Amino acid sequence: MAYYIGVDVGGSNIACAVVNEECEIISRSKAKTHGKTGAIDYTEVLDIIIRTVNLACEAAGIKPSDAASIGIGCPGICNSDMGIVEYTNNLGFRNVPLKTDVEDEFKIPVYLDNDANAAAFGEYIAGAAMGAKNAVVITLGTGVGSGIIINGKVYRGTNFAAGEIGHTVIVADGLPCSCGRKGCFEAYSSATGLVNMTKKAAEKHPESLINKLIKEDGKASARTAYKAAKLGDEVGKAVTEEYVKYLAVGIANVINTFQPDILCIGGGVCNEGSLLLNPLREAVYREIYSRDSKKTTKLAICTLGNDAGIIGAAMLHKA
Repeated sequence: MAYYIGVDVGGSNIACAVVNEECEIISRSKAKTHGKTGAIDYTEVLDIIIRTVNLACEAAGIKPSDAASIGIGCPGICNSDMGIVEYTNNLGFRNVPLKTDVEDEFKIPVYLDNDANAAAFGEYIAGAAMGAKNAVVITLGTGVGSGIIINGKVYRGTNFAAGEIGHTVIVADGLPCSCGRKGCFEAYSSATGLVNMTKKAAEKHPESLINKLIKEDGKASARTAYKAAKLGDEVGKAVTEEYVKYLAVGIANVINTFQPDILCIGGGVCNEGSLLLNPLREAVYREIYSRDSKKTTKLAICTLGNDAGIIGAAMLHKA
């Protein structure tokens, strides 16, 4: 039985798992990204990665050297050829040799890629996109993460920064985005975008059930408008319809560009299931150029949840 180690580096946590050749997680470990200094320092993060790898292997009853490889998914621009994290804004890394440093520690091959690419590859190799030749995976979280699989391989672009679908514009001169542009897909279709829509609706309609739910929960969340809509609130329904409208525009753009076999969406918003997916499918298939084609892109919800990134990282030797 071959074993592979996957590491998912995040701004808050670093997660590690030992995965077998069937893409099953054998053991896990997790640690806070912020170490003793309270700041994100590369050398400290490297130490935490090493520690989580050792802990996950100990839990699996193996030594790190027993694994065939280690795969690391990290935010930002990851030069997969050189094994360097060229830039990541939420960790503050610039040109750090993560691959080499981890290889020097464990003496086994290490593979490095962007965390969204790793998550997309996880869904491709073991989740909702299994069996597809070409796939796009979009995660609706604080931002909009995405990865593109073409002919079974992760598409990284000439500068390893491909797949930033969240920063394509869907509304000219629209809402400001964290990237500095206006009208980005992320500004409208991330969970954050949905929360902002919900808050605006609550302010505009104090009589809405949305306000009651915000008070009960202590804050507006990506679920608030959907909870209100389920209870028959018209303002809640209007918010969910507006959200789907923008989400459909961005997804239709992606399908028109890549025409993948499948496009999977993930993130907490997708817990709404058919309440989100059914109107989204209808809106997307109304807008795509290939709507009359005999073979149309399948639109589905991701199945691996938070495990997509760690499984995809473990299997980066195939990507």
